[in-house]
Amino acid sequence: MVYIHSWQEFQDAAEALYSKSPNDARYCVKWKSSEGKLVLKITDNATCLKFKTNSSIFLNRFESLNLSLMQKMQNQRRREEIPSVPVVASEALAPTESDHASLLPAQLSAIPTASPSAGGVKKKKPKKKK
Repeated sequence: MVYIHSWQEFQDAAEALYSKSPNDARYCVKWKSSEGKLVLKITDNATCLKFKTNSSIFLNRFESLNLSLMQKMQNQRRREEIPSVPVVASEALAPTESDHASLLPAQLSAIPTASPSAGGVKKKKPKKKK
C-alpha cells in the first residue's frame, strides 16, 4: 500500500482498476480532522491504490473522481452524452381524470391538490430577560 503522489496518476489508475474488476473493487474515503488530511483508497484485493493530501485544491478533483466512479457504479453515462427529452412536469406528475375514476372515494381524498397550503414556520418566543 504505497501512496501515489500525482493526482492524475491516481485518478487514471483508480478508474482503470474499477473498470477491470467492478464487482471486487472497493472505494474508501477517510477524513482525518485532527491532521486535516484526506485519504482516498481503492482496492480489489490484489491491487491497492492510495492518495493522501492536506490541500483544499484537490477538493474539486476529488468531486470529479467521485462523480466519475459513481456513474460507473450505477452504469450510467455522463449527462452530456445522454440525449435530453423534454418532459412537461405537469403532465408527468398530475393524475388524469381516468386515474381518478378508477380510485375509491377514500383514495381520492388522499390525492394532493394544487391548492395553496397554510404551512409555515411558527416563530419562537424570545427569552425573557431577568
